[in-house]
Order: sequence, then structure tokens, then C-alpha cells
Amino acid sequence: MEKIFKNLSFISASFVLVVLIGIFVSLFNSAKPAMNEYGWGFITDSSWEKYVTVEEPESKFKTNESTKKSTAAVEEESDDAFDDILFDDSDSLTKTIYGGLIPIVGTILSTLIAMVFALPIAMGIAVFLAEIAPKNISNMVGIAIELLAAIPSIIFGMWGLFYFAPIVQGIVGGYQVSLLTAGLVLGVMILPFMAAITRDSMRTTPDVLKESAYALGATKFEVIKDIIFPYSKSGIIGSIILALGRALGETMAVAFLIGSVFSMPTKLTDPTVSIPVAMANNFGEATGLTMSSLFYLAFLLFVISFTVISIAKIYFLRKVN
Repeated sequence: MEKIFKNLSFISASFVLVVLIGIFVSLFNSAKPAMNEYGWGFITDSSWEKYVTVEEPESKFKTNESTKKSTAAVEEESDDAFDDILFDDSDSLTKTIYGGLIPIVGTILSTLIAMVFALPIAMGIAVFLAEIAPKNISNMVGIAIELLAAIPSIIFGMWGLFYFAPIVQGIVGGYQVSLLTAGLVLGVMILPFMAAITRDSMRTTPDVLKESAYALGATKFEVIKDIIFPYSKSGIIGSIILALGRALGETMAVAFLIGSVFSMPTKLTDPTVSIPVAMANNFGEATGLTMSSLFYLAFLLFVISFTVISIAKIYFLRKVN
């Protein structure tokens, strides 16, 4: 029985690694045609679905009678390539170029806005619920925070578009759908995760530590700053990492609010697009290199999320320890 239990536990733990590796491999394989076509320049190129003339067309695409190579034969050799290379009226060739810079910038900036907005508010909520509020109020507000976390993201998107965005526009100007509006609503969405986990972490501080500080004449602010926050550091950092992961991958609410245009934002009130929104809006009609470029974006999002969360876990938790 002991051996069976041990093996079942090992299989359960291994399942996560298998899924993680499987996702990485499938994304890499699907993105490979775009990687071969655009290389690392995809990350710094702000073009998306831009048609450019091919300077030296390959002989296999010429319609000259001497070549005698039919379009059907070309399609058999490379369907994907032919989808993205078109003939114009002057018999010159054009090629579609894709770059991921704008969605990458949109994802990073909207996540940063969300974290800057949500972090201080979540810490304030957690301190109030864990140390200041009477028990009945703490329970009531705690339930409201947990209910907020259960609301589907599409509802946040609709609320943000029809009610929150006009208020933001009235205060700061610019467009209703913009990087700022998307980031703020994203901040509201990750707020309950940070607040609830931080509150639970703060409540694990032993009473003897707090009472000892009060006995030495410390104020409540000093107890919170010097006793509770240092003791619950690892839980607070865990809540920030969890919220960061949610913000990087959020799709539906951001799709309502960010504008969904491939345009580099010059200010916070400009519309733009993020990686999840670009994938959600274009996957339905994508083929060939367009599809592969979207998988390239998905692969980059996977790498960005994995890297950011790994650095946060390794660096901050090592400092805590």
C-alpha cells in the first residue's frame, strides 16, 4: 500500500511536468515556420500583416512560359509559403510580413499598469481585514473580495467598456478603449487574488510576536511594518506572482478594452493590442504563416510568463529565506 501511494504521488507530480513540456514542444513546433522566416527580428518588428514587394522573386513563382511550372505544382511544394506570397497586377511578387513588437509592448505595459494600480490597494485591504477591522466587518468584506475573484472576466470587460471607460476618458481624456483602461480593469481583476492571499498570510503571524511588540510600546503601524510584513513576506510575494501570471495571460476583458489595433502606443490613452488579444481575434481566419506567427506570439508569451515568474520566485523567495 505504501508503495502504491508513493507511485501515485510521483505520477501526479510528474503529470504537471509532462503537460508543461508538452505545451512548450507543441508551441515551438507550430511556431517554427515563422521562426525560420522572421528569426529574432520578429520580436523587434512592429509590422503586422504588412505587404512588401519581393526584390528577387524565386524562379519557381515566375509565370514565364519557359519555366513551365504550374501554380498547382508550387502549391504542392509549399502551401504555407504560397498563402503569404501574392501576385499583383504588374507581375511583381509581394510578401506578408509579421512582427510581434506591438503585442509584446501592449502585454507588458497593460500588466505593469495593473500591478501598479492593484498592489497598494491589495496591501491596504489585506492589512485592514487582518489587523484593523472588527471581526464581523472583516468577514463580510472578506466574502465580498472572494466573490469578486469568482466573477468571469467577460463581465469585467463589459462593465469596463460601458461604465468604467467613459469615467476614465472623462478624467484623463483620450480614447475610451485604451492601454490605460485595459490596465486599470486588469488591476481590478487581480486585486482579490492579491488581497485574499496576503490577508491569509498575515493572519499566520503568531500572536506572541505581536503581543511582545505591543508590550515594548510599539504602535499598530510599527507592529504591521516590523512584525507582520516581514513574517508574511513569502505569502505576499506568492500572491504578487500569482496575480502577475493572471495579468499576463488575461484575454477576454482586455479584448473589450484595449482597442485591438496593431498600433504602437505613444501615450497611455492610446489603443493598442496585447498578445492574448491578438491571438483571440485572429486565430479564426489564420492560415499558413499567419497561423504560425500567432503561435510564435503564443510561444513568446509562454517564455515571458515562465521567465518573469521564475525570476520572481527564485530571486525574491531567496531574499526572504
